[in-house]
Amino acid sequence: MSRERGPVAVVDIGSNSGRVVVYAVDAERRLRILATTRAPLRLVESVDDASELGAAAVSRLIEALSDFRAVAVGAGARRTVAIATAAMRDAANGPELIARIRRELGIEVQLIDGATEARYGFLGAIHSLPVDRGLLFDMGGGSLQLSQFLRRRPGQSWSLPLGSLRLTHRFLLSDPPTPSELRRLREHAQEVLSGARIPRLLEEDTLVGTGGTLRNLAKIDARARAYPIERVHGYTLARKRIRDLGRMLSERRVRRRESVPGLSDARADSVVGGAVAIEALMEEAGTSRVVVSGDGVREGLAYSLLAPGLPPAAEVREESVASLTARFADWNPETAARRREASSVLQRTLDRGTPPDVREALLHSARLLDIGRSIDFFDRYHHVAGMVVATDLNGFSHRDMALMSAVLRVAGGETGAWKTLSPLLKEKDRTAVIRAGVILSLADEIVERCRPGVPLRLSVRVREREVVIAAPAVVAWRPRRIAERFQQTFGRQLIVRPG
Repeated sequence: MSRERGPVAVVDIGSNSGRVVVYAVDAERRLRILATTRAPLRLVESVDDASELGAAAVSRLIEALSDFRAVAVGAGARRTVAIATAAMRDAANGPELIARIRRELGIEVQLIDGATEARYGFLGAIHSLPVDRGLLFDMGGGSLQLSQFLRRRPGQSWSLPLGSLRLTHRFLLSDPPTPSELRRLREHAQEVLSGARIPRLLEEDTLVGTGGTLRNLAKIDARARAYPIERVHGYTLARKRIRDLGRMLSERRVRRRESVPGLSDARADSVVGGAVAIEALMEEAGTSRVVVSGDGVREGLAYSLLAPGLPPAAEVREESVASLTARFADWNPETAARRREASSVLQRTLDRGTPPDVREALLHSARLLDIGRSIDFFDRYHHVAGMVVATDLNGFSHRDMALMSAVLRVAGGETGAWKTLSPLLKEKDRTAVIRAGVILSLADEIVERCRPGVPLRLSVRVREREVVIAAPAVVAWRPRRIAERFQQTFGRQLIVRPG
């Protein structure tokens, strides 16, 4: 496909729900959402004995698409692309309905097959996650799409009739479902997965999942444990927790499930069936954890139109940081580059045993620090630390974001920062995070005293009782509190010799 130049509206007609999202792409090839809305469709349960979508379902769909078109127009979309998946594929009157939509609303709907759905789902789900190889699943209302991937490239794919709404409609007829209904559903899912020959994952592989059912399970789990990051994209969910949550929800009537924190009303009746199928998949694949992706088919289609290609995770991280800093007028690229370089030199000399993920967190934090000035100069460390865990930084794991936030908080004087980011950070991270935070604070102090335009060249000498830093670009130096913090952390007196 050729690359689009303006905002694009993507309409996803799913088996359970429909959504329109209007996307644009910034200079760093990062998607930005301009507008969105969704509507419950429940098409998969509306197919009658003749395998046709009923009149009520068709009416819901036409009404929803009319609203979606208005959202696209209001957001200035230059093109609208609509896709339909499992329920429309399976409906005998699907082609007739597509013709009606084109005639009445002027929207061209593409009826994509399972392989195309899996390809878009892969591109969207994997793009902004730091994963290299494994298995991706997309749990929809009507089907379960699976794709193997290696070096961030898709391999074999499967399309299985294991969608959450389809399974619920077929097996879970009681409210709440009976143990025998749940057993039959589980046995059916296991039989389908076994017949498809889903591969067992190796230790270095990652299971990635997307779709509304999994995201809702992740939200429920996160709310229950006071998780420090609200975004479910990148959340890690254990198989045991999926089993426990599925059991807890299955014991409640649908109307009581709706009160569970984190569960959408629209998913209350189908979440149990989806949870059983996901657990069966994890057992078949031999893995105990799944990384949740907040993106999927819609984002994959948008990327294919606006920013083709799937770059390495490290490149995605760099682009994401650049995209975030570009939003703030107070961010200065020269200052950020100097601070990053100073942090790198100091870390390599003072703390050579720094774990790689803490080192990377330090360097990204050095670049991001100045965006906190846009809120409050004096509390800039605190504010940017909050933004790191609140914004959608792509290519980073939740632990990566927690490390950045902790390093920034420590640099600003919040000594117990890692405790507030449990369970992502542990006591074993304490020393490395504190050292990185003090290094960032020292680098910031040095850069603040540099002559603009003069190259920053640091010479660091570590002696038995002192650390001597020679910085020719520094105009003057008065150590203030950083010298005391440095000695407490590194056990040596700090001496900085300016120009």
